[in-house]
Amino acid sequence: MSKNNNKERIIDNSEDLKDKITESMDAFKLRADLLVANLKEGGNDGYDHSISSAGEKGLKSGKVSELTVIAPLKDGGAARLKEILKIAGGNLKGATRVGTLHDLRFVFLDNDTRVLFCTAYDGDWDPYIDDFATKIPELMDILFGNVEGWPGIKDPSVKQFILDHQITAAGWYVGVPHLTVQDIRRHERIVKGINKALDEAQTN
Repeated sequence: MSKNNNKERIIDNSEDLKDKITESMDAFKLRADLLVANLKEGGNDGYDHSISSAGEKGLKSGKVSELTVIAPLKDGGAARLKEILKIAGGNLKGATRVGTLHDLRFVFLDNDTRVLFCTAYDGDWDPYIDDFATKIPELMDILFGNVEGWPGIKDPSVKQFILDHQITAAGWYVGVPHLTVQDIRRHERIVKGINKALDEAQTN
């Protein structure tokens, strides 16, 4: 190899090293800034808020997981879905049957040509999708029948369809990651029972 080629390689390597040092310094500064912000503004609630995988896609924090889907809508699908949600008025009672669902939301994107669907739920991805198929299949098909290519919640290909349109969140935070929906409901019943007993004791 000629001396010129060696010199060019040294220069190239120097540039690569410079880029890596710059990236390392940037990463160090970001870590330092985050540490300072957490020290100034953060609190310690005693919970582990670290995240892991919820399955093939999605994140999990403690017992709670996230599912984020963006999918194209059929012609007229946005108008129909909006009407369904308007009629429901937020009262999608069937969702209660799933038992692991914390929340769900629909957001229309790109001039109503696509829909963003997000949920927080307990446990892992596979049993969660199975719950939709076995417990609220009619509601699922009424809602998602407006999505282009929706195969039907009981179709064997539905899990792959969801995965094809699912996007794992870049960040995920759960305020109380160790409590499932059933835990929250049980705690609420206990508190109501205690308050009722206290009220009765004060009136006697």
